[in-house]
Amino acid sequence: MDERDRLENYYFHEQGFDTLAEAEAWFEWEIPETFNIAHYVCDRWAEAKKDDIALYIETAGEQRNESADERQSVYTFRQLQNYANRFANALEDRGIGRGDRVAVNGAQRLQSLVAHLAAFKLGAVTVPLSVLLGSDGLRYRLADSESAAFVVDRGAIDTFREIRGDLEGLEMVVTNEAFDEEGEVNFWDAVEGYGADFETRRTDPEEDACIIYTSGTTGKPKGAVHAHRHLLGLLPQFVSLQRHETGDDQIVRTISEWSWIMSLNQMVLPPLFYGIPVVGDPSGRFEAEKEFELVDRFAITHLNLPPTAVRMMMQVDNVAERYDLSSLRSFSTGGESAGESIIDWATSTFENAAFIEGYGATEIGGLICDDPGFGITHRTGYFGVPSIGHEVAVLDRDTLDPIEEPGEIGELAVRYEDNPMLFVEYLDKPEKTAEKVQDGWLLSEDLVSVDEDGYFRFHARDDDLIISSGYRFGPDEIEEALVTHEAVEEAGVIGVPHETRGEIPKAFVVLNEGKAPTEEQRMDLQQHVKDRLAKYEYPRELEFVETLPRTSTGKIRRTALRERDGVAE
Repeated sequence: MDERDRLENYYFHEQGFDTLAEAEAWFEWEIPETFNIAHYVCDRWAEAKKDDIALYIETAGEQRNESADERQSVYTFRQLQNYANRFANALEDRGIGRGDRVAVNGAQRLQSLVAHLAAFKLGAVTVPLSVLLGSDGLRYRLADSESAAFVVDRGAIDTFREIRGDLEGLEMVVTNEAFDEEGEVNFWDAVEGYGADFETRRTDPEEDACIIYTSGTTGKPKGAVHAHRHLLGLLPQFVSLQRHETGDDQIVRTISEWSWIMSLNQMVLPPLFYGIPVVGDPSGRFEAEKEFELVDRFAITHLNLPPTAVRMMMQVDNVAERYDLSSLRSFSTGGESAGESIIDWATSTFENAAFIEGYGATEIGGLICDDPGFGITHRTGYFGVPSIGHEVAVLDRDTLDPIEEPGEIGELAVRYEDNPMLFVEYLDKPEKTAEKVQDGWLLSEDLVSVDEDGYFRFHARDDDLIISSGYRFGPDEIEEALVTHEAVEEAGVIGVPHETRGEIPKAFVVLNEGKAPTEEQRMDLQQHVKDRLAKYEYPRELEFVETLPRTSTGKIRRTALRERDGVAE
């Protein structure tokens, strides 16, 4: 590896600093004249440590009736590069190149990661999409991003085929495995006959790399455009989550689909930047007991998962006697605040692991977390301190002036200028971008406070975002899906507390005249939403009402719905 590729500033944890303040004083963003994500997470390691493992894919119990390549469960950096080069050649041969959009389902598979790397190599732009999206959500994102190619997983293929005729601009459909039909090609056939030589394009750090869709809390989801430089901005938080350990003995796993800002961009690409292998499970099913088995079998050192998954793992008995969990060094979570029971369980179950809570957002990336490498350990109710390189403030929501008083609630914001991690814009929505970036600050819409020691505490969202099982989404899409049903006149949706999932969506539905509020009707409406949106978005609770509270301008007053349901706080 060329020493110029090391980017020394992102190894601040090897400089011998004792405190975060010392590291902050030394650190500055190091952004090369050209920067391509694929080169830094794959190509340079394929040269320097070609036989080192980049990716473990869990295959136990999977149906394997394709090629020997698909049955393989361990991939080196050189193999990863070869597959990415072959797929880049295949895409280029189909006319897909710089600036074109390549949508990729977030299944934890070799093919998914290779698709992202191949697109980066071409200078194309990836669009990570959840396997769980329903027909409306998938159609909208593929059309809005003008994706030219789609690498689709088995779990999403039926939904995709329903809407295929609506996507005239989609030129190439690649199935992860051999379940392709006419007009589609499976991955292994797609790369067949293409060579493993490809010269990764030189890209400016400011060139677009990926478009990640927001949760759609107000109106349709927005495509947050991130540049190649985004990866560099993520590295400080990743180092903190790793307890400053980025050596050869590290192995990372996140349970979340590789389609979210805090999974693909924070828990897959950053470890590969440091040459750390990642463990993937393509099954798409979370099985609490299996996660203990994976920690044991792969000697995982960092496990990342949402609190909902932790609560499910807490129900598994006698894990200490059945599994060797001593390899785990850090146990990180985010998306919602972890309570005392989760923290106590995690620290007692994984005795060698530090419990770490973090914060990030689609437009931002990973911004704040605990940092045990600098002695900043977790405090219950708080989600840590700003990671190195980021200027973070609590702003008065009316004036946008920084609030200096500890404990005062305001809006979390991060200084926008010269921060490589922050999004470039909302795709084709300049007015929405201007609302998000004001007076030099990127506004998070999260209401927080900060204590005397610099620890941040979450209080509320400044909108109607619902966080369920770690998934973040808004009520608008659910309401729109409900009113497309012939029985529904209007609908309002809020998030309500749930013991396991944190929150779940609850719908208040006004039926059309002549429609009866029966249990059969309720189940039909729930299935109607499930068929159209992501599986985690359907209203697990649904109440029939005579009317919905509205503002003077006709908007649904969700605050009044929360008050009615006793969850206003």
